[in-house]
Amino acid sequence: MPGWVVHAFELYASRMPRECAVQLIEIPAEKRNKSQAASVCIEREGGRLLAAIPKDCWCVALDVTGRSWSTSDLAGYMQDWLQSGRDVALMIGGADGLSQACLQRADMRWSLSALTFPHPMVRVILAEQLYRAWSIIQNHPYHRE
Repeated sequence: MPGWVVHAFELYASRMPRECAVQLIEIPAEKRNKSQAASVCIEREGGRLLAAIPKDCWCVALDVTGRSWSTSDLAGYMQDWLQSGRDVALMIGGADGLSQACLQRADMRWSLSALTFPHPMVRVILAEQLYRAWSIIQNHPYHRE
């Protein structure tokens, strides 16, 4: 990832308190070639992604077919997640999206936008929105409505 992406992600992730820490686990993209169908790549990436997710965590798939949430919605979900005591995994698919197995594993599907974002931007947007949602829960002035 470009340095600005790493810096931006770390900036927001470092602002999160210990009880709501954000950890980035990157799964290598499947190497493609012209003779290999995209569906094969999606399934292989999906298998690696599912292997990295703890069995007992709450799973949210970022998917264009998911529900659109406001920042206040995210704060409400975050509060529920924190009260449940379970870890939460936010799954970001590869360039072609998430596998069917990943979508089936998900407890929720979230669409960040109808727009298409470059992969580096998604992790920055997520980290910032998680910090913003935490700020709402804490009545911190970072979020202004």
